[in-house]
Amino acid sequence: MPTDPADVSVSLVQQFGTNVLIALAIFFVGRLVAKWLTNFTRRIMARTDMEDTLENFLCNLIYAVLMVVVVIATINQLGIQTTSLLAVLGAAGLAVGLALQGSLSNFASGVLIVAFRPYKVGDFIEGGGVSGVVEDVQIFSTIMRSGDNKKIIVPNSQMMAGEIVNYSANDTRRVDLVAGCGYDDDLDKVRQVLTDIVNGDDRVLKDPAPTIAVQELADSSVNFVVRPWVATGDYWPVYFDLTEQIKKRFDAEGIAIPYPQRDLHVYQHDAESDS
Repeated sequence: MPTDPADVSVSLVQQFGTNVLIALAIFFVGRLVAKWLTNFTRRIMARTDMEDTLENFLCNLIYAVLMVVVVIATINQLGIQTTSLLAVLGAAGLAVGLALQGSLSNFASGVLIVAFRPYKVGDFIEGGGVSGVVEDVQIFSTIMRSGDNKKIIVPNSQMMAGEIVNYSANDTRRVDLVAGCGYDDDLDKVRQVLTDIVNGDDRVLKDPAPTIAVQELADSSVNFVVRPWVATGDYWPVYFDLTEQIKKRFDAEGIAIPYPQRDLHVYQHDAESDS
């Protein structure tokens, strides 16, 4: 008995429509499962006290791999041969990889950052031409927050290409100040005043002991170096407070803070003496 072409078309449409619905279901359900597995992995990592930098990086990588599996399963449900597709994608991947060398470099740099940990989430660093607090280390970039609350996105390859200064790596930092006095001032008195200022701040550490010494005999002043050690989180508050206290105490003690100055000698030329 001959088959009606219209029935065949309807059957094919119904079958294709069913495949599309199943494919959509696979995609959306698979995405939900990928998110759930990623969050589940994140909770497990959190229990092991893993660093936030490594935790975020691994979770982003796991989610990306799971979504690739979901997409392949979705395409396979639509009747597309994934084996041949993967072969085509593999051949095209080489060309795409050459075109996306920068992105691959960012990924490789991200792996190095996680492996060697020159910085982690929460550190204040200087790198890639910018400075700020690290908020996240992603697969391709590092997210930072500047001091004036701007969001900075720096490619990982740019971070690894130059010098990285991590101001939060150690628990303590040294505050470097220079205080100048006049040549007519009593140096012993100036040293004692600076010592009293530094010792009067409870945030200054006793060990290592602060350094207060004559640094140089400058053109207009005798310069002292004032170098106390503080906890890293107290660096800027101590820096600003000591600078203010030095000015106030010098004024109260009558210690001069000389301005840059230069002596100018004027000689009068007598024209008659040349005749």
